[in-house]
Amino acid sequence: MPKLLALHDAVLRLEAAWADADDALDLTRNQLIGVHEAIGALQRQLDAVHADVAAGIARESRLELGADGLAKQRGYRSPAKLIAAAVGISTGDAARLVAVGEATAPRSDLLGARLPAKYPAVRAALDSGAIGAQAAALIVGLLDRCRVAAGAERIAEGDRMLAEAAPGVALDDLRKLIVRAEAWLDPDGVEPRADAQRSARSLTMFERNGMLHLDAKLDAETAAPIVAAVRGYVTAAFAARAEAPDPESSDVDRRTVAMIQADGLAVLCAHALGCTAERLPLAGATVVVRIGLDELESGAGSAAIDGIDQPISVAAARRMAAGGGVIPCVLGGESEILDWGREKRLFTRAQRRALVERDGGCAMCGLPPEMTKAHHIRWWKRDHGPTDLSNGVLLCETCHHRIHDNDWEIRIEGAGVAARVWFVPPGYIDVSRTPRLGGRARFDIAA
Repeated sequence: MPKLLALHDAVLRLEAAWADADDALDLTRNQLIGVHEAIGALQRQLDAVHADVAAGIARESRLELGADGLAKQRGYRSPAKLIAAAVGISTGDAARLVAVGEATAPRSDLLGARLPAKYPAVRAALDSGAIGAQAAALIVGLLDRCRVAAGAERIAEGDRMLAEAAPGVALDDLRKLIVRAEAWLDPDGVEPRADAQRSARSLTMFERNGMLHLDAKLDAETAAPIVAAVRGYVTAAFAARAEAPDPESSDVDRRTVAMIQADGLAVLCAHALGCTAERLPLAGATVVVRIGLDELESGAGSAAIDGIDQPISVAAARRMAAGGGVIPCVLGGESEILDWGREKRLFTRAQRRALVERDGGCAMCGLPPEMTKAHHIRWWKRDHGPTDLSNGVLLCETCHHRIHDNDWEIRIEGAGVAARVWFVPPGYIDVSRTPRLGGRARFDIAA
């Protein structure tokens, strides 16, 4: 009954947000945001109810019931098929909904005594409307995969941390968090997974309608130099476009990002075949592999490549560092001075690498490091801000303008690469001006 009451409250909230408008065209900007948020709350509450119902349908369709199973009585091969047909979703999505319902429903032992849900934190987040079924499915899928390898204690901790981290996070960002969480829950599984991915790498080429089609699947280690080089070429192209004297001129580069990436691949291959150009326009592109000193010495755990979500094994990090063209960043070892006060206006390469370690790319939207610049939080000229890590932040051009044009504030908590970046929205976006976590810390599940 509490779930139905929460669902009813969400419907009333949507009705109040819509007010007296006939349709969406009559809504003001504030009403649009209010209705949008009310729809999200309603959808999440509906997901909580639906997950329980889906688990009930699966329970009444279990194999031992044979032809008397609910799904078969209704003419469907499985409960997922029944649910998919009724709701208009894929069978895979219906199966994930069942898995969420089963993982978050109360249980009983052989004597009939009530037991807590398999993942109580996910259940609480789902019941409260903090997360929806899709987010819950990602978390449940991860915890189920790692359940044996991680052990009950760490799984319980992962259940709690992921349920706390998931609310308000888009699914694409949650998937990044899941990738990192898997490496934390099952560090011994990083290398076997990487070996399997490496064995599945492929590149196929075929011509059709006068065009050459490339279809590539690459593991993180193989992809790292390609990603760094192509993104570097894109960054250089956009920098040249920004410096064009006349933006309206017919000579200005008007290629899309996809076109620039294709041209970048061609330039790189031409260079490899003997191009005489001494320097490629790659905007200082480098491959940076980050690993903790303890992991490097012990050989256990994982490492990360800037701009790629998938972790790699320590062995892969060592191979990449030995192969050249890669900057290994060992955390916990000696490093050069990173704070320069007012002696330098521009951030040094060492400072930028430290900012990349802290921010992971654009601290606000998450674009890769190659597409960002180091900016002073307190401006160099206007505010006499120092060129220190505590006054620096990595931002892409769009987020840089968004912050200045829309009156966002940036706060840094802590010191060095372990510091956290917070973005404070203006009052017209959030009356309470609740800070929003940015940078790499959003995805560091074990932080």
